[in-house]
Amino acid sequence: MLTIDEQIEEIEAVLRKTPHHKATNGFIGAMRAKIARLRDKQMDGGALLRQGSGGQGGFTVKKQGDATVVLIGPPSAGKSTLINKLTNAESKVAPYAFTTVTVVPGMLKYNEAYIQILDIPGLIEGAKEGKGKGKEVLSVAKGADLLVIMTDVKRIGAFSQMYKELTGSGIRINVDPPKVLLDKKTSGGLEVFSNFKQNIDKETIKEIAREFGIKNGTITLNEKITQERLFDAFSVNRVYVPAIFVINKVDEKPSYKEKIDGEFVAISANKDLGIDELKKEIWKALQFVTVYLVKPFVDPDFNDPIVMIEGNTLKDVAEKIGPDFAASKKIVKIWGKSAKFPEQEVSFETPVLEGMQIRFL
Repeated sequence: MLTIDEQIEEIEAVLRKTPHHKATNGFIGAMRAKIARLRDKQMDGGALLRQGSGGQGGFTVKKQGDATVVLIGPPSAGKSTLINKLTNAESKVAPYAFTTVTVVPGMLKYNEAYIQILDIPGLIEGAKEGKGKGKEVLSVAKGADLLVIMTDVKRIGAFSQMYKELTGSGIRINVDPPKVLLDKKTSGGLEVFSNFKQNIDKETIKEIAREFGIKNGTITLNEKITQERLFDAFSVNRVYVPAIFVINKVDEKPSYKEKIDGEFVAISANKDLGIDELKKEIWKALQFVTVYLVKPFVDPDFNDPIVMIEGNTLKDVAEKIGPDFAASKKIVKIWGKSAKFPEQEVSFETPVLEGMQIRFL
């Protein structure tokens, strides 16, 4: 029986011999979808970052706090030093590779948020195939609310390799999920709808869907789609995670800026340079909003903060306090810039805003 790599190699050989024209579009799309599906099988390492304990093998970490941030980097990039600067963790630090051989958690208290930071083993080439505990490392990354992807100033090229490993494991960085709606049915075949003029014909879209096991239903495309985005839409193991790119040890090479393109945060964890700026960028990337709870019969104050996320509603605030609390509340009133007047009664669907004061009744 052929291995997955051998199956992919056979399909790629067929594609190289296949002429590209309108009549072969559907076949080529289906073959590329088959390759994507086979690669999905190689990613299967299990979701090891969970809301709770349990799990089988690998790294199991209980999510805590308002968000979870995972430090990603090659061995000896300074992740352990950084987590020790950011949190109360005691991650072992030494000047040789693979000091961190499991997950080391720490907690960063910043503004009103408690942010869990995870230091994991260094990410090496071939991680997505399992080298250097790669599948365990990548599965922890899949459960993050934010990735801090870092390297040191002498290995800036490591960013491209890490990006390859992360995307190859199904992690999509700093992009939104495809705007594809799928309504599966038990019969009737496939229908494709879109208000956008697509470069992929409908029959090719159907062939790709069938390759992912979608035989019946409606597919609605709310963006101009590429084949790769379509594969992502039909795959069950894609995750979409924001990321910050960090260059460490900048004190060792002051001329580093001349050779770097793109946005990044420059730090020296060992010298305490740029740490405050990194904390600000983490807060910003997590899209945190601080609101304040106001007890009945008490004047509004700022003594009871709760951290939410941009786009959350007042209903989300109540549910974060607790399901029983949320179920018992019928009225919500607000103060602050978002209120038309003090103690305005509003809908539970009202979005939260920074500094909003909230009373539930």
